Amino acid sequence: MDSGLAGKRAVVTAGAGGIGRAIVESLMAAGARVHICDVDDARLAAVKEALPGLGGTLADVADPAAVDRLFDAALGALGGLDILVNNAGIAGPTAPADEISPENWRRTIAVDLDGAFHCARRAIPALKQAGGGSIVNIASTAGLFGFPNRSPYAAAKWGVIGLTKTLAMELGPYGIRVNAICPGSVAGPRMDQVIAADAAARGLDPADIREAYVAQVSMRTFVDAGDIANMALFVCSDAGAKISGQALAVDGHTETLTS
Repeated sequence: MDSGLAGKRAVVTAGAGGIGRAIVESLMAAGARVHICDVDDARLAAVKEALPGLGGTLADVADPAAVDRLFDAALGALGGLDILVNNAGIAGPTAPADEISPENWRRTIAVDLDGAFHCARRAIPALKQAGGGSIVNIASTAGLFGFPNRSPYAAAKWGVIGLTKTLAMELGPYGIRVNAICPGSVAGPRMDQVIAADAAARGLDPADIREAYVAQVSMRTFVDAGDIANMALFVCSDAGAKISGQALAVDGHTETLTS
Protein backbone atom coordinates (compact mmCIF):
# COMPACT_ATOMS: atom_id res chain seq x y z
CA MET A 1 0.00 0.00 0.00
CA ASP A 2 1.27 3.46 -0.90
CA SER A 3 1.41 5.42 2.35
CA GLY A 4 1.33 8.78 0.58
CA LEU A 5 4.26 9.93 2.73
CA ALA A 6 6.84 10.37 -0.03
CA GLY A 7 8.06 13.95 0.06
CA LYS A 8 6.20 14.81 3.26
CA ARG A 9 8.04 17.01 5.74
CA ALA A 10 8.20 15.90 9.38
CA VAL A 11 9.55 17.07 12.72
CA VAL A 12 10.10 14.39 15.38
CA THR A 13 11.13 15.42 18.88
CA ALA A 14 13.58 13.24 20.83
CA GLY A 15 14.30 11.48 17.56
CA ALA A 16 17.83 10.25 18.23
CA GLY A 17 16.93 7.04 20.07
CA GLY A 18 14.24 4.66 21.24
CA ILE A 19 10.70 5.20 19.98
CA GLY A 20 11.68 8.47 18.32
CA ARG A 21 14.38 6.91 16.21
CA ALA A 22 12.11 4.04 15.20
CA ILE A 23 9.52 6.58 14.02
CA VAL A 24 12.18 8.57 12.15
CA GLU A 25 13.44 5.46 10.37
CA SER A 26 9.90 4.45 9.39
CA LEU A 27 9.08 7.91 8.04
CA MET A 28 12.30 8.11 6.08
CA ALA A 29 11.80 4.61 4.67
CA ALA A 30 8.39 5.81 3.43
CA GLY A 31 10.05 8.71 1.62
CA ALA A 32 9.47 11.52 4.11
CA ARG A 33 12.02 14.24 4.85
CA VAL A 34 12.66 14.48 8.58
CA HIS A 35 14.17 16.95 11.04
CA ILE A 36 14.61 15.92 14.66
CA CYS A 37 15.64 17.37 17.97
CA ASP A 38 17.27 15.74 20.97
CA VAL A 39 18.93 16.81 24.22
CA ASP A 40 21.90 14.48 23.72
CA ASP A 41 24.41 16.08 21.36
CA ALA A 42 26.48 12.91 20.84
CA ARG A 43 23.46 10.77 20.11
CA LEU A 44 22.11 13.44 17.77
CA ALA A 45 25.36 13.45 15.81
CA ALA A 46 25.39 9.64 15.67
CA VAL A 47 21.89 9.30 14.26
CA LYS A 48 22.51 12.03 11.67
CA GLU A 49 25.60 10.12 10.54
CA ALA A 50 23.66 6.85 10.41
CA LEU A 51 20.71 8.31 8.48
CA PRO A 52 21.95 10.50 5.61
CA GLY A 53 19.58 13.37 4.85
CA LEU A 54 18.27 13.61 8.40
CA GLY A 55 18.32 17.12 9.88
CA GLY A 56 18.78 17.75 13.57
CA THR A 57 18.81 20.46 16.23
CA LEU A 58 19.94 20.24 19.84
CA ALA A 59 16.88 21.31 21.85
CA ASP A 60 15.04 20.75 25.13
CA VAL A 61 11.32 20.98 24.35
CA ALA A 62 10.61 22.32 27.84
CA ASP A 63 12.34 25.56 26.79
CA PRO A 64 10.17 27.68 24.45
CA ALA A 65 13.24 29.50 23.10
CA ALA A 66 14.86 26.17 22.21
CA VAL A 67 11.65 25.08 20.48
CA ASP A 68 11.69 28.31 18.48
CA ARG A 69 15.25 27.52 17.36
CA LEU A 70 14.20 23.99 16.44
CA PHE A 71 11.32 25.12 14.26
CA ASP A 72 13.25 27.96 12.70
CA ALA A 73 15.87 25.41 11.62
CA ALA A 74 13.40 22.70 10.61
CA LEU A 75 11.09 24.93 8.60
CA GLY A 76 14.06 26.56 6.93
CA ALA A 77 15.51 23.20 5.94
CA LEU A 78 12.27 21.48 4.97
CA GLY A 79 10.47 24.45 3.43
CA GLY A 80 7.29 23.72 5.35
CA LEU A 81 5.69 21.02 7.47
CA ASP A 82 3.21 18.18 7.06
CA ILE A 83 3.81 16.07 10.18
CA LEU A 84 4.72 16.74 13.81
CA VAL A 85 5.51 13.85 16.16
CA ASN A 86 5.70 15.02 19.78
CA ASN A 87 7.75 12.16 21.17
CA ALA A 88 9.94 13.87 23.78
CA GLY A 89 9.26 12.78 27.34
CA ILE A 90 10.84 11.78 30.64
CA ALA A 91 9.76 9.17 33.17
CA GLY A 92 9.86 11.53 36.13
CA PRO A 93 10.22 10.42 39.75
CA THR A 94 8.96 7.15 41.21
CA ALA A 95 7.58 7.84 44.68
CA PRO A 96 4.32 8.56 46.54
CA ALA A 97 3.00 12.03 45.79
CA ASP A 98 3.89 13.40 49.24
CA GLU A 99 7.54 12.46 48.68
CA ILE A 100 7.88 14.15 45.27
CA SER A 101 9.55 17.56 45.21
CA PRO A 102 7.87 20.46 43.42
CA GLU A 103 10.95 20.69 41.22
CA ASN A 104 10.62 17.09 40.02
CA TRP A 105 6.88 17.55 39.47
CA ARG A 106 7.45 20.72 37.45
CA ARG A 107 10.21 19.22 35.32
CA THR A 108 8.09 16.21 34.37
CA ILE A 109 5.14 18.39 33.39
CA ALA A 110 7.45 20.81 31.57
CA VAL A 111 8.93 18.15 29.29
CA ASP A 112 6.00 15.78 28.87
CA LEU A 113 3.10 18.24 28.54
CA ASP A 114 4.41 21.76 28.09
CA GLY A 115 6.84 20.51 25.44
CA ALA A 116 4.01 19.09 23.35
CA PHE A 117 2.23 22.44 23.54
CA HIS A 118 5.34 24.47 22.66
CA CYS A 119 5.94 22.33 19.56
CA ALA A 120 2.30 22.25 18.47
CA ARG A 121 2.08 26.03 18.81
CA ARG A 122 4.93 26.44 16.34
CA ALA A 123 3.84 23.63 14.02
CA ILE A 124 0.20 24.63 13.57
CA PRO A 125 0.72 27.69 11.33
CA ALA A 126 3.00 25.65 9.04
CA LEU A 127 0.50 22.77 8.90
CA LYS A 128 -2.27 25.21 8.03
CA GLN A 129 -0.12 26.72 5.31
CA ALA A 130 0.47 23.22 3.92
CA GLY A 131 -3.28 22.70 3.64
CA GLY A 132 -3.45 19.97 6.28
CA GLY A 133 -1.35 17.36 7.97
CA SER A 134 -0.95 15.25 11.07
CA ILE A 135 0.14 15.77 14.67
CA VAL A 136 1.00 12.65 16.66
CA ASN A 137 1.47 13.01 20.39
CA ILE A 138 3.17 10.13 22.18
CA ALA A 139 1.19 9.71 25.40
CA SER A 140 1.10 6.49 27.44
CA THR A 141 -1.28 3.97 28.94
CA ALA A 142 -0.51 6.05 32.05
CA GLY A 143 -2.72 8.65 30.36
CA LEU A 144 -5.63 6.19 30.44
CA PHE A 145 -5.39 4.90 34.03
CA GLY A 146 -4.12 5.98 37.40
CA PHE A 147 -0.51 4.99 38.03
CA PRO A 148 0.54 4.69 41.70
CA ASN A 149 3.91 6.24 42.54
CA ARG A 150 4.08 7.98 39.14
CA SER A 151 1.73 10.93 39.67
CA PRO A 152 3.68 13.57 37.65
CA TYR A 153 4.02 11.26 34.66
CA ALA A 154 0.39 10.16 34.75
CA ALA A 155 -0.85 13.73 35.14
CA ALA A 156 1.27 14.86 32.20
CA LYS A 157 0.10 12.04 29.95
CA TRP A 158 -3.57 12.60 30.81
CA GLY A 159 -2.89 16.21 29.88
CA VAL A 160 -1.40 15.15 26.55
CA ILE A 161 -4.60 13.28 25.71
CA GLY A 162 -6.71 16.31 26.66
CA LEU A 163 -4.50 18.49 24.48
CA THR A 164 -4.82 15.97 21.64
CA LYS A 165 -8.60 15.91 21.68
CA THR A 166 -8.86 19.69 21.94
CA LEU A 167 -6.41 20.31 19.09
CA ALA A 168 -8.27 17.78 16.95
CA MET A 169 -11.43 19.84 17.41
CA GLU A 170 -9.66 23.13 16.70
CA LEU A 171 -7.70 21.93 13.70
CA GLY A 172 -10.09 19.53 12.00
CA PRO A 173 -11.57 22.29 9.82
CA TYR A 174 -8.07 22.90 8.43
CA GLY A 175 -7.58 19.27 7.44
CA ILE A 176 -5.17 18.67 10.32
CA ARG A 177 -5.70 15.48 12.28
CA VAL A 178 -4.35 15.04 15.80
CA ASN A 179 -3.97 11.72 17.58
CA ALA A 180 -2.26 10.37 20.67
CA ILE A 181 -0.49 7.03 20.75
CA CYS A 182 -0.47 5.37 24.15
CA PRO A 183 2.38 2.86 24.42
CA GLY A 184 2.33 0.26 27.12
CA SER A 185 5.59 -1.07 28.53
CA VAL A 186 8.12 -0.66 25.72
CA ALA A 187 11.08 -3.03 25.91
CA GLY A 188 14.41 -1.25 26.10
CA PRO A 189 16.80 0.69 28.34
CA ARG A 190 14.22 3.26 29.43
CA MET A 191 11.82 0.57 30.66
CA ASP A 192 14.73 -1.13 32.43
CA GLN A 193 15.34 2.14 34.29
CA VAL A 194 11.65 2.49 35.17
CA ILE A 195 11.55 -1.04 36.55
CA ALA A 196 14.74 -0.49 38.55
CA ALA A 197 13.33 2.73 40.05
CA ASP A 198 10.04 1.04 40.91
CA ALA A 199 11.86 -1.88 42.53
CA ALA A 200 14.04 0.48 44.58
CA ALA A 201 11.05 2.54 45.71
CA ARG A 202 9.23 -0.57 46.94
CA GLY A 203 12.18 -2.60 48.16
CA LEU A 204 11.52 -5.42 45.70
CA ASP A 205 13.55 -7.41 43.21
CA PRO A 206 13.50 -5.87 39.69
CA ALA A 207 12.71 -9.31 38.25
CA ASP A 208 9.51 -9.43 40.33
CA ILE A 209 8.51 -5.95 39.14
CA ARG A 210 9.12 -6.94 35.51
CA GLU A 211 7.00 -10.06 35.97
CA ALA A 212 4.17 -7.95 37.45
CA TYR A 213 4.32 -5.53 34.52
CA VAL A 214 4.08 -8.39 32.03
CA ALA A 215 1.27 -10.07 33.99
CA GLN A 216 -1.03 -7.05 33.67
CA VAL A 217 -0.85 -7.24 29.85
CA SER A 218 -3.42 -9.54 28.26
CA MET A 219 -0.92 -10.67 25.61
CA ARG A 220 1.72 -11.21 28.34
CA THR A 221 4.39 -9.28 26.47
CA PHE A 222 6.03 -5.90 26.25
CA VAL A 223 5.73 -3.98 23.00
CA ASP A 224 8.75 -2.61 21.18
CA ALA A 225 9.63 0.69 19.55
CA GLY A 226 8.79 -0.67 16.11
CA ASP A 227 5.20 -1.35 17.19
CA ILE A 228 4.80 2.31 18.13
CA ALA A 229 6.44 3.45 14.89
CA ASN A 230 4.01 1.31 12.89
CA MET A 231 1.04 3.07 14.48
CA ALA A 232 2.59 6.51 13.99
CA LEU A 233 3.21 5.74 10.33
CA PHE A 234 -0.38 4.56 9.91
CA VAL A 235 -2.05 7.65 11.40
CA CYS A 236 0.22 9.93 9.36
CA SER A 237 -0.44 8.02 6.13
CA ASP A 238 -3.26 8.26 3.63
CA ALA A 239 -4.74 5.13 5.23
CA GLY A 240 -5.28 7.11 8.46
CA ALA A 241 -6.65 10.21 6.77
CA LYS A 242 -9.97 10.16 8.65
CA ILE A 243 -8.61 9.23 12.08
CA SER A 244 -8.39 12.14 14.52
CA GLY A 245 -8.92 12.92 18.17
CA GLN A 246 -8.09 9.38 19.25
CA ALA A 247 -6.01 7.92 22.08
CA LEU A 248 -4.70 4.76 20.45
CA ALA A 249 -3.25 2.19 22.85
CA VAL A 250 -0.41 0.02 21.54
CA ASP A 251 0.13 -2.13 24.60
CA GLY A 252 -0.94 -5.74 24.13
CA HIS A 253 -4.10 -4.72 26.02
CA THR A 254 -4.08 -3.53 29.61
CA GLU A 255 -6.99 -2.51 31.81
CA THR A 256 -5.06 -1.16 34.81
CA LEU A 257 -1.59 -0.06 35.89
CA THR A 258 -0.74 -1.43 39.30
CA SER A 259 2.94 -0.38 39.53
